[in-house]
Amino acid sequence: MNTIQENLERSTQVKEVDKIVVRFSGDSGDGMQLTGMQFSDTAALFGNDLSTFPDYPSEIRAPIGTIAGVSGFQVHFGSTEIYTPGDQYDVLVAMNAAALKVDLPKLKRGGIIIANTQGFDAKNLTLANYPKDANPLEDGSLANYTVFKVDVTKHTKECLSSTGLSTKEIDRSKNMFVLGLLFWMFEKPLNYTINFIKEKFAKKPEIADANIKALTAGWNLGENTEIFTTRFVIAPAKLPSGTYRNITGNHATAIGLIAAAEMAGLPLFIGSYPITPATDILQELSKYKANGVKTFQAEDEIAGICSAIGASYVGNLAVTTTSGPGMSLKTEALGLATMLEIPLVVVDVQRGGPSTGLPTKTEQADLLMAMHGRHGEAPLPVIAASSPSDCFETIFEASRIALEHMTPVVFLSDGYIANGSEPWRFPTEDELSKINVSFLDKPNGDNNELQPYKRDEDFIRPWIIPGTQGLEHRIGGLEKQDVTGNVSYDPANHENMVRLRAKKVKRIQDYIPLAKPDSGNENAKLLVLGWGSTYGAIKTVVRDLLSEGYDVAHVHLRYINPFPKNLGELLHGYGRVLIPEMNSGQLIQLIRAKYLVPAIGYSKVQGQPFTTLEIKEKIIEILKA
Repeated sequence: MNTIQENLERSTQVKEVDKIVVRFSGDSGDGMQLTGMQFSDTAALFGNDLSTFPDYPSEIRAPIGTIAGVSGFQVHFGSTEIYTPGDQYDVLVAMNAAALKVDLPKLKRGGIIIANTQGFDAKNLTLANYPKDANPLEDGSLANYTVFKVDVTKHTKECLSSTGLSTKEIDRSKNMFVLGLLFWMFEKPLNYTINFIKEKFAKKPEIADANIKALTAGWNLGENTEIFTTRFVIAPAKLPSGTYRNITGNHATAIGLIAAAEMAGLPLFIGSYPITPATDILQELSKYKANGVKTFQAEDEIAGICSAIGASYVGNLAVTTTSGPGMSLKTEALGLATMLEIPLVVVDVQRGGPSTGLPTKTEQADLLMAMHGRHGEAPLPVIAASSPSDCFETIFEASRIALEHMTPVVFLSDGYIANGSEPWRFPTEDELSKINVSFLDKPNGDNNELQPYKRDEDFIRPWIIPGTQGLEHRIGGLEKQDVTGNVSYDPANHENMVRLRAKKVKRIQDYIPLAKPDSGNENAKLLVLGWGSTYGAIKTVVRDLLSEGYDVAHVHLRYINPFPKNLGELLHGYGRVLIPEMNSGQLIQLIRAKYLVPAIGYSKVQGQPFTTLEIKEKIIEILKA
């Protein structure tokens, strides 16, 4: 080894840390989402626990160089349990001036900035609304941070100068240069990303080679220059043994549906219309044609749910996926499925609204629509996932309820957990519960007559495959006569059928777990009651406060309709109840109305998830009041 290299190695400081937050930030065309996902996948492969937060504009290509066009990807990874993508960043990669301006307020004092100097020329500074002649890389305004100025664009062009690629193609590789540099900084191997690049560009080997060269050049810049003097080592997390992969909420939802179909012994059908942020579920399931999964990209939302209703009618586990605007369009057909009393899983990946609202931002504002957003008396089970990996278990459970209780079920996710990712342990087949499905194959009434709406003790009617000999019967949206299923306009019969359908949903309480604290004890001074993607922030805060001696607890709801049987009794045992929600207060309306609990609401409707600091400050404020 030469003397220069030995000196470099001696001058490089290696720090061991438990966890760290990195933010990749640049233009929509800079590839920050891909860069962040590759970094996250590699960290997960190394054994780190992690949580990610993709944060990007809704335009396909937002205005270049502007604040509105900034696309960010945040990853919080470590050797300890990670539940949120982090409130503040330790490292900020800023590909241009706008990225720095948007994300600097959340960078920790003393944090690291890696800035692409060509993104801070006069044009970019003007587009980012910096004052004339001001340049944060030169004017001393970043004195409280460790700033590494790297001409990423120049280095990428130099390492790819002999490839024969166009300037535009070379420029697209600069995100791989940055990724290689970050891999060096955090001592992560390049192998996983190299294999990914080879597979992604298998038909364009010249593009694959260019990206691999850029990736390697980024690593070499860290390894062979004196610009960077610190590397960080984060040990693998102590996770339960098993086979893991890094998974997003949407991908977990898709795999959970496949598992549910397998455990029910049914074919899987999805009829959907693409809509942000739910489209990935349809795309992922389309890869499993060889496994018998049938995917139908419908011409609109109505066709999507109607095709799923048809698939359910003939004996499939049927699914339709959407987001808020699509839920509105599916409403009439969802009422039809409710009247027919057939299994159907409706996936609503919530986003900012109303109307087209904030398509790529997150919100929890569809809860009341899921509960009540149908004409007439049409109660349905509603179930909500709490994290990316929890989407697997929750959609599996939604499928079980739909199939075993002969009812449509609304599954709620949101953009934060749908696009976010975390390590997920593959369950073995023996860890999955059997889903019991049966079809009526002979008349079930007196005198050998078919009674399609004759119910069992749980108010569940039989599932009848059309074309089964001797079991011909009428279906449709008109009110059914009790037991026979014939059309009926009788007032008393209508009220009876309305109440029977409601009883069937309520009876599901007997088949779901009781509510219990996720953290803390029963009868604490303050309970934080959450649902959906607030889980990680609430859990992190409550665990921290418990370690500081505060008398707090956390209960998180997966089942929202019906609520767990003991929920009312449990809630009345606490001194006070706080309900944080990314809406104007929807769960709190349900809780107050049903249990008469004087709960305290805490709302955030900004298209952004709660930070742990926000929730912590609110809890302490209530405890001190």
